[in-house]
Amino acid sequence: MTAVQGTAVDITTDDGTADAYLAHPGDGRPHPAVLLYMDAFGLRPQLTSMADRLAEAGYTVLVPNVFYRDGRAPVAELPEFIDEGTRPKLFERIGPIMAALTPELAMRDADAYLRLLADSPVAADGPIGVTGYCMGARLALLTAGTYPDRVAAAAGFHGGRLATDAPDSPHLVAGDITAELYFGHADQDPSLPVEQMERLEEALTAAGVRHTCEVYSGAHHGFTQADTDTYDRAADERHWAALLDLLKRTF
Repeated sequence: MTAVQGTAVDITTDDGTADAYLAHPGDGRPHPAVLLYMDAFGLRPQLTSMADRLAEAGYTVLVPNVFYRDGRAPVAELPEFIDEGTRPKLFERIGPIMAALTPELAMRDADAYLRLLADSPVAADGPIGVTGYCMGARLALLTAGTYPDRVAAAAGFHGGRLATDAPDSPHLVAGDITAELYFGHADQDPSLPVEQMERLEEALTAAGVRHTCEVYSGAHHGFTQADTDTYDRAADERHWAALLDLLKRTF
């Protein structure tokens, strides 16, 4: 197992300072970079452990607090385990913050995240990989389309609202994407109904994007997050296999 070094870092953006976690192999050499976008519950031990696992596999991983405009992580007080009883109160706080993070703001921030990785001595030169979870899957898709020359691969897992009727729906950037994409959808996820899965698939296919979209049967929204009651170990391990395979093909 590769020794991992993880540190807290601050990222200067156009709108302030985003706190983040940076993990990388502890050998002092540059490694291919991965931008990991958080779910709605934010930067916390669950996500730093995921970053560490990617770093063990040989990558330099940045996990920004995309809600930094509302404070350093965690922006909401989190229980050790998130279940149906704690979600409603959490989303009273988190819901408005999510709504305020428009695609325009998120992609302005993405430039700063990408620049930090480009300038980091522990990140290899060249395009990076992106992975995102829940709301982070939307951000991964948007980043691939907004910065096509800087993203070589992008993945999203149990993403919601990926292909809506809104004029700023993430799937509309498909025509600008040059990266290879992978999406792992949860079939028990009301935030991504079948019609949105089909609309995303159609958009990526029409644009000629190299992609794979798979449905994880029986999985719920949040199936990769071990600190929640929607965690699914089998689906999570499938996600790791798919993500690492994508990154291996890319780098």
